[in-house]
Order: sequence, then structure tokens, then C-alpha cells
Amino acid sequence: MSQQQRRPWIVGVSGASGTPFAAAVLRGLLAAGESVDLVVSRASRLTLLDETGIAFRDAHWQEDLRSWLARGADGKPHTFDVEIDGVRHWAAGDLAAGPSSGSYPAKGMLIVPASTACVAGVALGLSKDLLQRAASVTLKERRKLVVAVRETPLSGQTLKQLVALDEAGAVVLPASPAFYAGATHIQDLVDFVAGRVLDAAGVPHRLYRRWEGELGGSRR
Repeated sequence: MSQQQRRPWIVGVSGASGTPFAAAVLRGLLAAGESVDLVVSRASRLTLLDETGIAFRDAHWQEDLRSWLARGADGKPHTFDVEIDGVRHWAAGDLAAGPSSGSYPAKGMLIVPASTACVAGVALGLSKDLLQRAASVTLKERRKLVVAVRETPLSGQTLKQLVALDEAGAVVLPASPAFYAGATHIQDLVDFVAGRVLDAAGVPHRLYRRWEGELGGSRR
């Protein structure tokens, strides 16, 4: 695909716990043939290191991303085989990056997971890093913005900020897995949340078993 034809989804990964959610969304986008622009915040690199042992480095992002996406939610390496040719990485501190401008072609943005600090920054339009700036651009250009908030409990101030994001046109999607899909493994619960994020973006996938109106169907 030429650069003129490329129209990616921007995926922002903030510092909240839940890096397996981000990995599952990225795998789902790539499996659907979508292009991805990836922004990994400074705080999320600490979370990624804590949750997976992977140090995400700008100079070695392809190697580190492959290791991350190959890892299952249970921590086992080499669980998935993923091609990352469709991914372009932007450093979180690069405020001159493509996604910082409304003229940069993008389908929308998915923030997975979204910390409360990220929610506040986007709701207030702070644009303190590329992740927040890209989200602000997504809103002003009236593109799809999905915010997969991962925190519990939620303070009153965060609830107000989530309402503000909803009123601005974002989809507020708590990272809350359901159990009707017949989950038997931690990866199933992660994939359910990732699938709901992709549903909100309109990206086809087969990450979870959909409800078909039959009680106990997942046990058959």
C-alpha cells in the first residue's frame, strides 16, 4: 500500500494496567488488514515492562513489538504469530508527528488501555504528549475515538471527564469482560474486551463468541 493510500487506525497505549488488551486490539486490527499508527506513552512502557518483562524502546520498536504481540495474556511467549508490516510507530514525545495534525489521514483512534490521567488530559485538551494530541485531533476532526478506560473504582471527577468525552463524540468503553461468551482462559476475557473495542470501531473480527439469544449456548 502506498503512503498516499494508507489510512491507519491510531492506537494509543497509556499507562494503565492492561497491556494485554492493547496487544489483542493490535493483533485484531492487523488480522483484519488494517494499517496501524502506534503511540506508546512513557508511562505505559513502565506498565509493559512490569506486566510482560518487555522494555519498549523507540530505537528497537519493531523487535519489541513483535515480542509483545507474540505473548499471550498468561505471559507465555510465542503464543501468537503476528506480522507487523502494517504498523508505523511514533515516539510519544514527537509532537511534530503525523497524527498531531488534522490533515494527516486516519480512520480514527483507539486508546487501549486508557488511564484516568489520560482520560483527564484528553477531556481537558491538554495535549501534553502525542497520545493526547492525537486524541484531541481525532475529536476535532469528528473521527471515531474509542476510550477503553481501565480503572476501578472511578472517582467523581473521572466520571465527569468521561461524560465530557461522551458528549464530545467519543465512545467510552470500560475494559469490562463478559462471561456469556464461554471464557475458559484469561486470553478469552482479554479478547472479549478487545473485540468490543473493534466492534466500536467497525472493524470485523472473530475474537469472541457473540450472543445469539440462547441461554447457556456457550456451554454447548
